[in-house]
Amino acid sequence: MFNITLICMGKLKEKFYLSAAAEYEKRMKGYCNFQLLELPEVRLPDDPSPAEIAAGLEKEADLILNKLPRNAWFCIFTPEGKPLSSEQLAAKLQEQKLSGKSSACFLIGSSFGIAPRVKSAADFQLSMSNMTFPHHLARVMVLEQLYRAESIQAGSKYHK
Repeated sequence: MFNITLICMGKLKEKFYLSAAAEYEKRMKGYCNFQLLELPEVRLPDDPSPAEIAAGLEKEADLILNKLPRNAWFCIFTPEGKPLSSEQLAAKLQEQKLSGKSSACFLIGSSFGIAPRVKSAADFQLSMSNMTFPHHLARVMVLEQLYRAESIQAGSKYHK
């Protein structure tokens, strides 16, 4: 069975986000081995300087890169990434499976972004939208899209 890991910077706290995320995590396990990793965001001052932000992102980069599954296809969510439809995301995942990969890893970075060296390590950069979303909502949206991609590949009726 294919392995999918979702790395998220920061913890969910609100019950409604936790409930929605848990539902999609449960559904994902019907299609793949799914793992969610929450890594701590580096704490920054209320009004951080660009240097403080860069240093914080570098600390987060160490945490992220140490948690990447070996030989996994690595996709990050970033505003400058390529937008894909749900069908295109499903095809991209299917392409990885057919290429012999046994796992994929997705990353939702912190509220200040993702360090350049993590972006360089990515096999693919994906944009959710030109709009800005709260990170907690983005997690639920990513989980739903990963579930949708798996259900599209399986030919289920979830995707209409």
